[in-house]
Formats: sequence, structure tokens, C-alpha cells
Amino acid sequence: MALIHKSEIDDFIKTSNGWNYIDKKLKKTYHFKTYMKSIEFINELAKVAERLNHHPDMVVGWCKIDIYFTSHDLGGVSEGCLNMAREADKVL
Repeated sequence: MALIHKSEIDDFIKTSNGWNYIDKKLKKTYHFKTYMKSIEFINELAKVAERLNHHPDMVVGWCKIDIYFTSHDLGGVSEGCLNMAREADKVL
């Protein structure tokens, strides 16, 4: 897998719902009605990440989760990152 061009990332950002590109990472903040709903989201996303072998960085807050996708091996955003961002949105 290789890094994708910034124009592909920009195209994804334009058509996505709330994803941003910051510090060579895709980032989105998900908000939940309860803390436990946010934990349920993490557990479901972890199953998808394990299946696709592309794991996010996640920061847990009060009723919110910050998700970051980057290729740690490559040092930027790959097609796998875009795929996982799409999958993360489906978990909701």
C-alpha cells in the first residue's frame, strides 16, 4: 500500500461528513448521547479495524471520540485510511 496524493484526500474531505486532514492524518470527532454509547462505538470500530488490519488512534472524551487514521508505516494517509474512515461512518 502506498500514500495517496493530497488531491485524493481533498476529494474525500469534500464528500465526507466531518472528516478533516490534519498533520498527515484523517481526523473526525464523533459525538454521542451517553458515554457508554461512545464505548460501544469504539468496540464495534475495533472489530472492523481488526478485520481490515488498519487500526485508528482513538481518544476517548466525555460523550465524544476523536478518531485518527494514518499509515504509521508510511507516515501519511493511504487508501486503507480512506476505506477505514468510510467504515467508521457505517458503524454509527
